[in-house]
Amino acid sequence: MDDSKRLGSRAALVQGASRGIGLALVRRLLARPDVGRVVATSRRPEQSADLCTLREEHGEALSLVALDVRDEASLAAAARELSGSLDRLHLLINCAGLLHDGDEVQPEKRIERIDPAVLRRMFEVNAFGPLLVAKHFHPLLSHDERAVLANLSARVGSISDNRAGGWYAYRASKAAQNMFTRNLAIEFGRRARNLICVALHPGTVDTDLSRPFQGSVPPGGLFPAERAARQLLEVIDSLKPEESGSFFAWDRSPVPW
Repeated sequence: MDDSKRLGSRAALVQGASRGIGLALVRRLLARPDVGRVVATSRRPEQSADLCTLREEHGEALSLVALDVRDEASLAAAARELSGSLDRLHLLINCAGLLHDGDEVQPEKRIERIDPAVLRRMFEVNAFGPLLVAKHFHPLLSHDERAVLANLSARVGSISDNRAGGWYAYRASKAAQNMFTRNLAIEFGRRARNLICVALHPGTVDTDLSRPFQGSVPPGGLFPAERAARQLLEVIDSLKPEESGSFFAWDRSPVPW
């Protein structure tokens, strides 16, 4: 889209934007007439061919910013960089997540497989990361217009819905993320009344994260990333201020904590 034709005044940031759901969200946000600026972050955004192509197509409407959720100095630097060119954000979506990584990180089926190093890494990405993003970016979300902070969670992070067990580090890190989201909603309910904080379950999406486990997904239960992005934005658009602190699935059904 030609920059001169972008009339939208809203600004959105997608954390974890180089692939999967994050990349699909960037594409959909860039196509929206109400969004004038999209910020895509990842550890090395300049190395993402897809993000670079989108930047060539959309020019200044898309900013690529380096951000590593496991490095708070990186988060602080990214927030400072954006504060120099933006006075507010209307949407921030935390997408980065870790479930597996080669042979080093795999979901545990038995307690004997618990590895403290894996636990730390899982919590750093899935729980601490979104909380630290909120710490450094909430000033840009705290203003007199509607704003949304959405953390992509997972139904397996629900404590009351856990009937299968296993996946200790992933389940627990997502449960911790959910608690952080709820805490943020309570605090910002006092400090930034126009900011809605929610946890969102995107469903099972055809991405690298779910790929090794797709064999057990029932027919029709696996979503392309583009569909997942559309559904998530529909939920985000429909949120009411009084729903801050809620946990919703892709179809807007409530997910138990």
